[in-house]
Amino acid sequence: MNLYLFRLPIIKELIEQGHTVFVITPNDDGAKKLLEQNLQIITYDISRGSLNPLKEIATIYHIYKRLQPLKLDLLHTFTAKPNIYGALAAHFAKVPVKIATVTGLGSFYISNSKKAVRIRSIMETLYRLAFKKVSAVIFQNSDDLDYFCKKNILPRHKAFLVRSSGVDMEKFNLEKIDPHQLQALQQTINPENKKMVLMVARAITHKGVREYYQVAKNLGHKYLFVYIGGTDTGNPASLDPQFLEAPYVLYLKERWDVEQFVALCDLFVLPSYREGVPRTLLEASAMKKPLITTDTVGCKEVVTDGVNGYLVPVKDSEILQKRIEAILEDSAKAQLFGENAYNLCKKNFSVEIVVKEYLKVYEKFL
Repeated sequence: MNLYLFRLPIIKELIEQGHTVFVITPNDDGAKKLLEQNLQIITYDISRGSLNPLKEIATIYHIYKRLQPLKLDLLHTFTAKPNIYGALAAHFAKVPVKIATVTGLGSFYISNSKKAVRIRSIMETLYRLAFKKVSAVIFQNSDDLDYFCKKNILPRHKAFLVRSSGVDMEKFNLEKIDPHQLQALQQTINPENKKMVLMVARAITHKGVREYYQVAKNLGHKYLFVYIGGTDTGNPASLDPQFLEAPYVLYLKERWDVEQFVALCDLFVLPSYREGVPRTLLEASAMKKPLITTDTVGCKEVVTDGVNGYLVPVKDSEILQKRIEAILEDSAKAQLFGENAYNLCKKNFSVEIVVKEYLKVYEKFL
């Protein structure tokens, strides 16, 4: 699903330039979506949550067996396990150029529990081993890049910064949304025509969903709070579906028509504890929406406090509530923040800019 949602533009650009592209992915719902794009799909087996050494070695071998007959010139991997296992498997398969992208460090870099600290240590040991074999590692924010270099996980000359996965500003374009559809949706979900606050994120604690719900509980009588996000049963931080169905939030589960809800909202909120660079903030920016997010890794790459929205402390529902009211009660400020969000997004985060940056890294090593 990561490949389907975030990597299609670079895949399509490479194919358009005449390259042969193989998409190597676990066999899940995302693979089915990719097949609809008429791409060359190769599947492999992986267990997201497994820490069993024998099972993990078997996964590396499985990836190696998939890579070996392809005679690749370059392998580009994304997310933690594929980055580590892909680099090792590609080394044994003698792939000459190996590039990894760290899209974010994940929940083990948020918690300081004994388990999280132990797993961080294991991951960093594996990263050091794997990244000795790669040509380059692309980071989506400067904090993660600096962390890896300071911890000697990666030498500085191998580290490259490409901020975000980019956003399709044609898809997330207010002028491209059917006004009749929007009107019908508005009448369905918001017949009282309240100002609407939207959050889109996976239903896990680390996305700040609890803080969002706390504010909704306090302000639900004044504004409409809408939350879109699928549950993640394989994640220990996954939220109870019963909690998500609280009466003061309109919970719409996972949706494929998110752009319509972004178009309708008056304010977009993401109180996450840590991110790579959140795509949802970029999508809202492309549609000229004011933003509120947390002053933390990844999120602060998108929002400049007081320019295109507000940054609030992590886990602070009280300040989050004050900032929501400050924007929704000041239409001129909301409009200014929205315009600034669009301009910053177009300048820094459009998908065309990001694809060009990826291609520059490829060309450096090919």
